[in-house]
Amino acid sequence: MKLYCLSGHPTLPCNVLKFKSTTIMLDCGLDTTSVLNFLPLPLVHSSRLSKLPGWVSKDGTINLEKEIKECAGKVFVDSQPEFCLPERELLDLSTIDVILISNYHCMMALPYITENTGFTGTVYATEPTLQIGRLLMEELVNFMERVPKPPSATCWKNKEIQRQLPGPLKDAVDVWMWKKCYTMQEVNSALSKVQLELFGAVQVSPLSSGYSLGSSNWTIQSHHEKVAYVSGSSLLTTHPQPMDQSSLKNSDVLILTGLTQMPTANPDGMLGEFCSNLAMTIRAGGNVLVPCYSSGVIYDLLECLYQFIDNANLGTTPFYFISPVANSSLEFSQIFAEWLCHVKQSKVYLPEPPFPHAELIQTNKLKHYPSIHGDFSNEFRQPCVVFTGHPSLRFGDVVHFMELWGKSSLNTIIFTEPDFNYLDALAPYQPLSMKCIYCPIDTRLNFLQVSKLLKEVQPLHVVCPEQYTQPPVSQSHRSDLMLELKPPPMPYRRCSVLSLPFKRRYERVYIMPELANSLVPSEVKAGVSVATVSAVIHSKDNKHTLQPPPAPPSKKRKRVLEEPPAAQSPKPLLSGAVPLEGFLATLQKHGITEVKVEETPEGHILHLQEQDTLIQLDEDGTHIICDNNEPLRTTLQGAAYAVRKLE
Repeated sequence: MKLYCLSGHPTLPCNVLKFKSTTIMLDCGLDTTSVLNFLPLPLVHSSRLSKLPGWVSKDGTINLEKEIKECAGKVFVDSQPEFCLPERELLDLSTIDVILISNYHCMMALPYITENTGFTGTVYATEPTLQIGRLLMEELVNFMERVPKPPSATCWKNKEIQRQLPGPLKDAVDVWMWKKCYTMQEVNSALSKVQLELFGAVQVSPLSSGYSLGSSNWTIQSHHEKVAYVSGSSLLTTHPQPMDQSSLKNSDVLILTGLTQMPTANPDGMLGEFCSNLAMTIRAGGNVLVPCYSSGVIYDLLECLYQFIDNANLGTTPFYFISPVANSSLEFSQIFAEWLCHVKQSKVYLPEPPFPHAELIQTNKLKHYPSIHGDFSNEFRQPCVVFTGHPSLRFGDVVHFMELWGKSSLNTIIFTEPDFNYLDALAPYQPLSMKCIYCPIDTRLNFLQVSKLLKEVQPLHVVCPEQYTQPPVSQSHRSDLMLELKPPPMPYRRCSVLSLPFKRRYERVYIMPELANSLVPSEVKAGVSVATVSAVIHSKDNKHTLQPPPAPPSKKRKRVLEEPPAAQSPKPLLSGAVPLEGFLATLQKHGITEVKVEETPEGHILHLQEQDTLIQLDEDGTHIICDNNEPLRTTLQGAAYAVRKLE
């Protein structure tokens, strides 16, 4: 069993598991942190961005004024943002049989995997993961396609040129593999390969992971082996269905990814800071900008604000949710009742909407729009709170609000998504007057929680990203911010291939009825019978079947026998260990006297010094190592047979 690691991002994994001749991709996360190296894409012309100076090397030998712009001492690529894809050269993607998706954040690279690669397999995901993942892809494509296409920048990717650029562009890895966003045609083609029922080569089961709507961990098992895949899980009581822990027990291998990116930040504390800073800004007459994804944490933020608005006297403050898929996201959150926690499920049967943002919409406290154009521009009033994307601040409606509100110290931007370094996100907007608050809300498992979980489910082996096996560089003294297990976990990094410590010892084989009827069992001891089998094994889709051997070609007989020949009695069957003393005595009868006996934990090893031969006697087998001397091998086999027969 081997594991191929195609992504170096621990919370946006992409791994491939080869298990029982089946090739399974586990998630296909898209590393979007690469977009921080690019200038923002404004919805309307930005005179500030257009006036940024181009970059020229100090000695004047490299002039990239058209591709690289400088802002507040940092450099950015002036082109449509590009994404760091999972590694596509480590193995042939056309050999992948199936892709398992754990949550909608971990499927954003799907079109890069399934399109133009020869992929002919199937993708499996839960219904909410499929639908919300479609929304996030549609939103991403919309963000990219609705702005004028900037020129493509490629010269800076030359290795010699990149080496001379200022950081962080200088240190960017595999920039030639970065790609522009896919199209909606590619998205629809990729999602057409998604199925909700499971396949039969190995048994695969999704288990609720408690992280987001429809998020799941997976178990992959045969009759005798079990692999658990844990990605993006949460034990906190939020809106999703609780995590199923018991089904992870008795795993031979547990692959662990997607732990919290903010192990020292308490989600409840961050929610409190979010609400208090929002209220302070509104009371001072400022606006609040919340860059966020269109699904996920925003549901919890709106629920928290629902309880907070009246107590903070913010009942007249307008809240705006702006996204091309805002309406669909809010509606989907209300209809997937079976994937919600018990409290929210019970509301559906009252009937009441499970999320309170339905009431906020009905009372006009929350309004949603596809973009800043049209109805929004007519109904927009300040001070207000705006939820919009993208959290990277590189594209989407958030770019317009950064340009609009960034010059006033009355306004505040509150970061709640943990995927991007907020200082890097703000870099192309400097100098900035608006206040910046960092309240990352990450409900995924922290190291203490996952350590308790692993003690409970007790897998034989744990595999995880190497980042989890050592403390963060900035907090090297914090041994509590890493996994300490016995035996130690097996770490992986991008482009590594692991041979998992997992040996298949048994396999289930089916036998055809007509073959079973022909067997003649012999009882070797009370309650135990054995029989020899001559058959042809047929293997298909990991199912093995013993079939009767083909009949030998018929020969014409000169005369027909009046009576069929009597059935021959089966050969005696031998079982059990070969007794040492009796075997040595039998060898002496055959003239073999120089025998050196060595005792081992499994039995004995006999060295026939004159014949240069080894015989290994174990409880479950006898092995004769005798090169190029078939007569001697036959004699030794006969001796072992004789001593067992005498018993």
